[in-house]
Amino acid sequence: MEENLNDLSNAIEDFRQARSQADLQGLLARLTGESNQLLSYDEVRQMLRLRGGQALGVRDIPLDAIIGSVGRYNDFTRDFLPRREVRPERWARVRVATSGLIGLPPIDVYKIGEVYFVQDGNHRVSVARQLDAKFIQAFVTDVHTHVPLTPDIKPDDLILKAEYSQFLEQTELAHLRPEADLSVTIPGQYPILLEHIDAHRYFMGIDFQRPVNNEEAVTHWYDHVYSPVIEIINCQSILHEFPGRTETDLYLWIAENRRELEQEFGFPIRTESLVSYLTEEYGQGWVSKLGGKLLELVIPERLESGPPAGRWRGQVNSRADDRLFAELLTPINGQEDGWCALEQALVVARREGAILHGLHVLPGEETETPDLQAMQAEFQRRCSDSGVQGNLVISQGEIVDQTIRRAIATDLVVVNLSYPPGEQPISRLQSGFRNLINRCPRPVLATPQTISPLSHALLAFDNSAKAREALFVATYLVKKWGIPLDVVSVEDGNRINGDTLEEAKAYLQKHGVQAGFLLESGDPGEALLQTCERQACDLIIMGGYGLNPVLEIMLGSTVDKVLRQSNVPSLICR
Repeated sequence: MEENLNDLSNAIEDFRQARSQADLQGLLARLTGESNQLLSYDEVRQMLRLRGGQALGVRDIPLDAIIGSVGRYNDFTRDFLPRREVRPERWARVRVATSGLIGLPPIDVYKIGEVYFVQDGNHRVSVARQLDAKFIQAFVTDVHTHVPLTPDIKPDDLILKAEYSQFLEQTELAHLRPEADLSVTIPGQYPILLEHIDAHRYFMGIDFQRPVNNEEAVTHWYDHVYSPVIEIINCQSILHEFPGRTETDLYLWIAENRRELEQEFGFPIRTESLVSYLTEEYGQGWVSKLGGKLLELVIPERLESGPPAGRWRGQVNSRADDRLFAELLTPINGQEDGWCALEQALVVARREGAILHGLHVLPGEETETPDLQAMQAEFQRRCSDSGVQGNLVISQGEIVDQTIRRAIATDLVVVNLSYPPGEQPISRLQSGFRNLINRCPRPVLATPQTISPLSHALLAFDNSAKAREALFVATYLVKKWGIPLDVVSVEDGNRINGDTLEEAKAYLQKHGVQAGFLLESGDPGEALLQTCERQACDLIIMGGYGLNPVLEIMLGSTVDKVLRQSNVPSLICR
């Protein structure tokens, strides 16, 4: 008898310690705003519109997955610490019984998704948690749901789960596409998704010339609108750029921004380009971009290093078609040299079956002058004569900034080369053309005052990161356009030698491309230009600036020399 009294006394002391912990948790919850409340099974069942249940028998279930109760959710904390409503004697008797010979019977729980709600046995769960047990035996009744519930769910999350449950019920998507997971992290998003489906149903009716039922509209929207966007998100591996967000969050965010950006840019934006643009602007790298903005106070934009080599390729590779240059961007100034750039862009557009976006940038706001109307008419005439789909956008601001901003929504920027970087450091620093090449997120085709048929390419290869991007582009052009290719490397007595050419040769052979290979010596710029003339090439393909921008400006570069002296277009890759 004395032993039982001692056990009960010790158990009551354990209860008091547990209640003190509960009081402390309650204080912390009020200070932090984080709820430590158990969830009510009846509220969850009602919110998620759950019905029925299937008995699964006795099972060992993880204590950490018990997050609620049928009737006593106010008596215990989320960790099942006893609150003031719990009688010490009853809790203590359960505590003593756990060490007895008979033990305690299994508890009764409802299972919803991956979590459990106690129907009978709250005190047993509380004691087991205090004893640091990991599992407890339970009679389990499974209540089926299409909405995923996990042990980390919070009371506020139930609003989202309830909205999701209603969405699934209205669309029958859980039945039509069982693999679908359209979870979101912000309330109020599912009515927007329903609007998307309704709009899609409307346009399906126009296309099919017949009424479209709910099942057909939902599945067609999911397969042909929603899923392709998610595929691009996964292909570009951008979800990690937005911690805590879901695929559906990003789908809605992309859809929300599309109309605004298309209105600003003046032309439709492909989904993969839109994803790339929004990731660049708002992804997790915003911290480094903020640092970059602060750094601009000391280092101007024209001394920035620009996007890293190869990033553009990862973005355009998410497209479903096999065209590398499906959309082109060409600044138009209305002068003859600007029309030369357009004509060169039309050569590329015809070969690629591409859309051509012209860009005319005004310093002011007037956009309806006779000169502008004449320019638009001339632009459309030239595109029409070439059989190329094109549109001319009128914008205000600074030409380099406006071009760079729109470049990421296209694949290639074709620019007139009237004012190449100068020979002196101050001229290179002030060069708008150099600034464009350095910061542009897409390859740039620099066009002198001649129009090339682009029938024979010369690749300058030094095995640098940007030269490897140029090798990728050259391989594509040779295979797609069926043009001959020569590859030249210029020895520097150190890194660039015959092995450098072997690297290019191995890559081209792997992709089934035949080419000529030339190893030259001397000044790289001069050697490249002389080789181009000797081989009768009419297109130079090369990587962009390779050194730190400050060093490039002070020392000069092969890119600058080629731009100053070449009379054929130069495709500069990054």
